[in-house]
Amino acid sequence: MKITINDQQTIAEIQNSFNKEFPFLKLEFFSKRHLSGHPSPIKFLIRKNLLIRECRTIHHEGEITISPDMKVNELEQKLWNQYGLGVQVFRKSGMSWLETILTDNWTLAEQNAEGESLSKGIPPDELDYYQDRN
Repeated sequence: MKITINDQQTIAEIQNSFNKEFPFLKLEFFSKRHLSGHPSPIKFLIRKNLLIRECRTIHHEGEITISPDMKVNELEQKLWNQYGLGVQVFRKSGMSWLETILTDNWTLAEQNAEGESLSKGIPPDELDYYQDRN
């Protein structure tokens, strides 16, 4: 799959494109990049309705190719290096979303399959990571 990155897009548009390919995964965007093996502090979470130009450090436009065999850490690193976007992949687990910090070396296909397995009988929903925030 290819996702176009440009300053006129919202975060939600990129999230939706990614989620169509990987329904048991989601991308969350943060104003600060997380350290390898560490979670992303929620205080740096960026709202979905923001335009990409408001939350990145490199204003390069282009397409990113994302394949099922790409590892999570490769995707996160690529988005940071090419577009200045601090991203964390989350995996669905039942009714919750978990950061993949301990399994960043798994492929997106492996993560998505694990999310599906952990969520059997529960349809992919719109559980909102922002629900408790104003």
